[in-house]
Order: sequence, then C-alpha cells, then structure tokens
Amino acid sequence: MSLEKYCGVIPAFYACYEDDGKVSVARTKALARHLVGKGVKGLYVCGSSGECIYLEKEERMAILEAVMETVGGMCTVIAHVACNNTEESRQLAAHAESLGVDAIASIPPIYFRLPEYAIAKYWNDISAAAPNTDFVIYNIPQLAGVALTPSLFKEMRKNPRVIGVKNSSMPAQDIQTFVRLGGENCVVFNGPDEQFISGRAIGALGGIGGTYGAMPELFLKMDELFRAGRVTDAQPIQHEVNDIIAEMCACKGNMYAVIKKILEINEGLKLGSVRAPLYPLQPEDLPKVEKTAERIRAAIKKFC
Repeated sequence: MSLEKYCGVIPAFYACYEDDGKVSVARTKALARHLVGKGVKGLYVCGSSGECIYLEKEERMAILEAVMETVGGMCTVIAHVACNNTEESRQLAAHAESLGVDAIASIPPIYFRLPEYAIAKYWNDISAAAPNTDFVIYNIPQLAGVALTPSLFKEMRKNPRVIGVKNSSMPAQDIQTFVRLGGENCVVFNGPDEQFISGRAIGALGGIGGTYGAMPELFLKMDELFRAGRVTDAQPIQHEVNDIIAEMCACKGNMYAVIKKILEINEGLKLGSVRAPLYPLQPEDLPKVEKTAERIRAAIKKFC
C-alpha cells in the first residue's frame, strides 16, 4: 500500500461561518480552493481546528460535502468523524466514505475515562461503518483527556483499515514510538506545529496542523527543505513560525478567530468568527492581529 498521498503538508481546515454564525458553504469552498491553490498535500476536515465538537452532525456533513465538491480528487482529504457517541460517529463515517474521502479519523471518546477495550470497540465500530476507507487515530491527550498507549495502538493495528496516527501529543518521542510500533504501511503525522521539523526528523511522514492554513508557504518551504536534507536551513523558518504562533495565542480572542482575521487581512478571505463558547476576536486584539499578519507576509518574503 502506498502512503505517498499522506506525505506532506496537510492543513487542518477551519470552520467557515456567515456573519450570522451559520456554517457557510460558499466560504468553505473559497477556503478549500485557496489552500489547494497554495500547493498543500491535502486537507484535514472537521477536526479540532474545524471546531468539530461545537458543530451539529448536519453542519459537519455540509462542510465535508462543500470541500469534496470543490477539491475532491485534487488533494488528499481526511475527514474527522468522531462525535461523543458511537452512532453519530458511524453516520459521519459512512457519509464521508460515500463522498470518496481518502481517510477518516477519530479522537477517543471524551469525558468518561473508558478502558482501552471500550475505546478500541468505539474506533472499530466507526471504522466498520466505512469499511473501504483508511482510518487514522487522532491522539491529542491534552484535550481529549485520553492518551493513545502502545498497547492500544497495537490492538488497533489488527484492523487493516487503521493506517496510522495523527499524533498531537506534546512529547516528540511519541512519534518515534508509534513509527516503530506501526511498522510498514503505517503513517504518523506530526501534530504540534511548533515541532514540525523535529517530528519529521524522528519519522513523521507528514504533518497535520491548525496553523498551517494561516501561513502554508512557510510549512511548505520547511517540507521542501527537509526532503532535500537541508534541515539546518529549515530551522530559522521553524523558529519564526513558533514566534508567530505565540503571537496568535496572545490575543483575548481564540486563536482560530485570530487566524481567520489574518486570512482576511492577507488573503481577502472572509471566514467568519468562531462558534461559542470559543471566544471571538475583541477590538483590543486588532493591533496585535495586524502586526502578526504583517509578520507572516515578511516571513514569506524572506524565506519563500
């Protein structure tokens, strides 16, 4: 099995809203066209950056339909389908497969601390609803409250549709652990954007990240340099990216509200705000956002 379609820069797609807060199909399509036009490998739809836990099932279906109508067949599409109950997750998985996505993905069930055999059943039940589609485990314990353990990963690898892990845990060595346990025909994605280069260096074949969409050129350049064996040349870009991310997290409004405003300033994209209870951009944030948008433009000019 070739994993090439998963190797590279895959932005985590943002939820796009009309000014009244309703999901916007038109703005979703515009963002999909924009990102694919930048040359990214694929899109990760309705994950954390897509505000998935605050969206209705039907809204998530509409977003994925809009993405597939616009860029399906032009790039790799991974649809995150987890809900906090198995049945709706299965419905989203079956819907994603019907649209022809490349893979589905899922966090573990949140809130209740379930035993590993219950988590494995949850994931396998979701996978069974999309039996012809690759399955990616989404490991983000700092938010989900549940970590993917080596024993759980080995159990899940018994399912032939499970082809890898989107690893967003903070310890970089977790990537190496899953690479070694996964063996051949397994892909591990780097999750934390601040360690894109280090994650790749210890075995991640690609990256899925929530800030890629604000500055895809910088991540694409790091990917290009890494593939060419020029890690030292990529390091200054990583340092600049990390400083930019810190600035985006320093506003009162949620980081994704900041990113959407940056995309409006730098790219002319209007994507709306964020879904409550995520906190919207505040007037006092605007000078910081404009400064960060300018810094992104300058970094692209310098490095790309």
